[in-house]
Amino acid sequence: MVHADTHPTLQGQLLIAMPSLQDSYFTHAVTYLCEHNDQGAMGLVINQPVELTLDKLLHQLEIEPSSDLPEQTVFRGGPVQPEHGFVLHTSEHSWTGTRPVAGSLALTTSRDILADMAAGRGPLQALVALGYAGWGPGQLESELAENAWLVVPANPSILFSLQPDQRWDAAAQLMGIDLNLISQVTGHA
Repeated sequence: MVHADTHPTLQGQLLIAMPSLQDSYFTHAVTYLCEHNDQGAMGLVINQPVELTLDKLLHQLEIEPSSDLPEQTVFRGGPVQPEHGFVLHTSEHSWTGTRPVAGSLALTTSRDILADMAAGRGPLQALVALGYAGWGPGQLESELAENAWLVVPANPSILFSLQPDQRWDAAAQLMGIDLNLISQVTGHA
């Protein structure tokens, strides 16, 4: 008998690190899940800015930005492949390395999106990250069972509009939870 995967996909959801998660990388992290299946999960941390703006990143890549390019934060997307760039964006256009994620969002890993962003022809909303967070088969489910993460539906304003330091609290507020009132120590009754 073949068993169907009984775990629904969390692709397109936000993972909110619980206060008890004291991993140095994921403390107070909010992660957008770009992929989740029986092979594992992949996501981008959306609230850990790096000391780099999109303008500076484009210069490093020898892409000349237009003079009216708005200042945009670049994020530390996760500890895996920090030398690779990922752009989470609205899907009104498609580029070479674009794949749909959920709803109206897509993920692009090709350089052509950055060139279009530099020229003012990029997506309406975008989040640029270096690296990603990854989980092997069953690893995320195990962490969820240990209450390391809360899961909430993604909200575009959290992804693209709020200041990075407001995203952890705002994501939890989608569930009506004030994470500052939760103990950093978890246990079982």
